[in-house]
Amino acid sequence: MKKVITYGTFDLFHEGHENLLRRAKALGDYLIVGVTTDTFDMLRGKLNTHDSLIKRIESVWKSGYADEVILEEYNGQKISDILRYGVDIFAIGSDWEGKFDYLENYCKVVYLPRTEGVSSTLIRRERLIRMGIIGTGKMGGRFFNESKTVQAIRITAAYDKDYNKCLDFCSTKQIALAAKDLTELLDNCDAVYVATPHYSHYEYVKEALLAGKHVMCETPFVLHSNEAEELLDLAEEKGRVLLIAHKTAYCPAFEQLMFAVRSGVIGSVVDINASVTTITDESSSLMDPCELGGSMNENACFPILPIVKILGTDFLNINFYSKMKKGVDIYTKAIFRYASATASFQVGLGAKTEGSMIISGTSGYIYVPAPWWKTDYFEFRFEDQNQNKKFFMPFAGDGLRYEIKDFSIAVLAPKPMNRVTLTREEIIAMAKVQELYLNGVNLFKLI
Repeated sequence: MKKVITYGTFDLFHEGHENLLRRAKALGDYLIVGVTTDTFDMLRGKLNTHDSLIKRIESVWKSGYADEVILEEYNGQKISDILRYGVDIFAIGSDWEGKFDYLENYCKVVYLPRTEGVSSTLIRRERLIRMGIIGTGKMGGRFFNESKTVQAIRITAAYDKDYNKCLDFCSTKQIALAAKDLTELLDNCDAVYVATPHYSHYEYVKEALLAGKHVMCETPFVLHSNEAEELLDLAEEKGRVLLIAHKTAYCPAFEQLMFAVRSGVIGSVVDINASVTTITDESSSLMDPCELGGSMNENACFPILPIVKILGTDFLNINFYSKMKKGVDIYTKAIFRYASATASFQVGLGAKTEGSMIISGTSGYIYVPAPWWKTDYFEFRFEDQNQNKKFFMPFAGDGLRYEIKDFSIAVLAPKPMNRVTLTREEIIAMAKVQELYLNGVNLFKLI
């Protein structure tokens, strides 16, 4: 029996994919198809896949040409697979001509003619999202740079209250339109990214949704639970995507960490502790009480995330302990009480501590080193150290590309959908914690 193997992402399965599989199957008796995993695509810097891995595998099976489907998960796997499965022919599209000649040492290599005029790349180009940036500060710049890694996104306009600042931003980034007002921006895009100071998020998000635009909003989203509920309801009413741009929630390693915790690998979780602290210039707007600055308002959204995702949103109470200076908290420790667990976090703009996270369980614990909110590595640690395991996953660039990819998938779905990476309940609970602090509930100010 002559065995043939081929590989691909098979995203947005189309005529070209079907022709490739048909031609590959015709070369032998048994066709093995390697479908690249999301993680491998990310490691290769490929963030443009639209379909999930499960859907891509299903598409290959439905073609009727595959006798076996395997996953491609790492560089160098092709040689291993050829030897493992006793492959006679490696087949790949002619657009890879010469790239796999080295496999001739293991089997015959055949470059198959590609179908002209159709490709996943071309299909994606026809599904562009024209996006506007509201707020041309540091985060606006990072978003612009990261958006280049996601093919479905094109930044077409930007707006800032400071028009000269916006002009400079658009000139530097070669963005076509520096909008003179919000209406002009909204008239020239399909979706917006809100990167203004957090106290203005509610107004901008509401205006964009009312105008029928999809929205990504930076963290913290809003500081009051009723505002979070209102905006989520409005997005649902308008049939528009509202994604909270919490980069930690979308980075691959953090998602895997959450899956691991839910699997019970460390037993029942009894405690979580996380810290996010920096030393900030006192003249910074981050420390300005008139702009709702301070450690809680700026940084608490990060450590609240793993607490509500792991322990849930039904906490019994929270105590806050804050070191104040000139009307803002330069350091705050918060302690949660749940029915069967505790949790705590430390945030600071004028104090420094180790920025790690520890999730304690009845069978072991998980350690995530600083900066844990840029998760790319974590460890399972047990009483028997021989059972300890380490996990590494990508955190590319500034980390925004993962949330941008999810946003584009949600917007381009046949029916725009709000993804469940952050649930409605979690978003509202995070705002509720911020609200409790602002209202001074169980807040103890330190001398």
